[in-house]
Amino acid sequence: MNIVHRFKKNIDGVELPRRFNNPFYYSPHPLCLIAAEEVRDILSCNDAIMSEVRKGKMFGVLIVRDHNGEFGFIAGFSGLINGCNYLEGFVPPVYNMLSPEGYFKKEESEISMLNSRIKEVECNGEYQSVIAARKAITTAMEEDLEDMREKMRECKEKRDSQRASGTLSANEEAALIRESQYMKAELKRCKTKWQNRLAEADERIIPFNRVITAIKEERKQRSAKLQEWLFTQFKMLNAKGEECSLLDIFARHSGVLPPAGAGECAAPKLLQYAYKNSLTPLAVAEFWLGESPMGEVRREDCFYGACKSKCEPILGFMLQGLEMEENDLEAGCCIASLEVVFEDDFLLVINKPSGVLSVPGVVGGTSVQEWLRENRKNNELLVVHRLDMATSGLLVVAKSMEIYKALQLQFAEQSIEKHYTAILEGVPNRNSGIIELPLAADYDNRPRQKVDYTNGKRAITHYTIKGFTTLNEKLCAVVDFTPITGRTHQLRVHAAHQAGLDCPIVGDALYGSMAERLMLHASSITFTHPTNGERITVKKDARFI
Repeated sequence: MNIVHRFKKNIDGVELPRRFNNPFYYSPHPLCLIAAEEVRDILSCNDAIMSEVRKGKMFGVLIVRDHNGEFGFIAGFSGLINGCNYLEGFVPPVYNMLSPEGYFKKEESEISMLNSRIKEVECNGEYQSVIAARKAITTAMEEDLEDMREKMRECKEKRDSQRASGTLSANEEAALIRESQYMKAELKRCKTKWQNRLAEADERIIPFNRVITAIKEERKQRSAKLQEWLFTQFKMLNAKGEECSLLDIFARHSGVLPPAGAGECAAPKLLQYAYKNSLTPLAVAEFWLGESPMGEVRREDCFYGACKSKCEPILGFMLQGLEMEENDLEAGCCIASLEVVFEDDFLLVINKPSGVLSVPGVVGGTSVQEWLRENRKNNELLVVHRLDMATSGLLVVAKSMEIYKALQLQFAEQSIEKHYTAILEGVPNRNSGIIELPLAADYDNRPRQKVDYTNGKRAITHYTIKGFTTLNEKLCAVVDFTPITGRTHQLRVHAAHQAGLDCPIVGDALYGSMAERLMLHASSITFTHPTNGERITVKKDARFI
């Protein structure tokens, strides 16, 4: 079945993609924007589907050219919709694990039956009886031992009172010692008695537990085997015409098994369909529709890069053979424009451009620390804190390890005050306030962070609207952020999350929409000088204001 959609909108004059875009970091091509809008129109015609989509779903579009040289797009979605992995007008799954006659569903059903067998054992009348008996023994033991301990405490208080009188004879003192020793021995004998009764009860439970353990072990082994088998059925293609299973892709990439759901995201499904149907991929984009997942920042109609944990190894294989755009990850001002704002014999404060790493990392070219050491011929220079690669602004650099440690301590004690200037996508409901949302790493979507009320670390931000500006005919607030804590992406998540300001920072490709750059600048920093105790404030206005 050919599901290539021809554009309903006139695309004459729209420049075609020259090279395939980086699916992890990109500005959506104009044709992708048009395709995404047409996908929304397709979905809006089906109320049953839209009720599910409104709960939150990632979709994708892939611009393609067929063997006749005609252009169109194909559409896909991540995971399931209404429990199905097929939807008319969208690409099919790479492998249909939901086929009722397939091996996966049959084996899955048999594994589920093992759960029923475990339940049968646990609900067995004799098993329930011995469990109840052991529980009764445990309760009686705790009550008996507590009674003995209380009696021992009372007797000890009485002995202490007698000794405090100072009138005890040697024989009376010896009697008190014997009483104490006897009671301790009695407690030990009582514990032994109860432990023996518990051991007898455990002996009656052991046969049942052995059966349950054996069934659970069988379930574990069959589940692992089924999962491994499933990953061999996902045979991914690339532009070279090569084929490789998910199991082998991840083995080569990281040596671990693929995570659950690997191969079911929109981008791999789109590329797989294109390769299988002799379509040439030209550009891809993924966008979110519906509500944001709990804790995460996913905004309606915003475009996002492919997920790292599942898709990075898969797309790394599938994109082989395609002519790709050069990776200009958040490339901002040249590092050669690095400006020293403050300097003395002990430290300096520089104005870091957007698009430059603070310290050496995996990507991003030369970092501030490396550049300073190279240009100043001083390998002792140490960047004291960090700014996100996309964030510009003030960065403190120590000229010795002693100064570095002293300043690090101030950061740890939260005695350093920082202010950031940002432009938001819109205007918050309040002019000022405090945002307190705990943050944790989103391990499935690194480097993204998420709000996690259970395991997240405390994160607090003060904000004040300082003015307004207009970008692309939209009114945007200019905000001063004062972070009390210093969590990764704290300001970006606190701005974008619906429980925060619900207004992403302009240019935030992770939590909002991409722009020329991230409009976030560290504009002021106040610290105590480690040598003379003087309180120093350094300021540098953002260039984008």
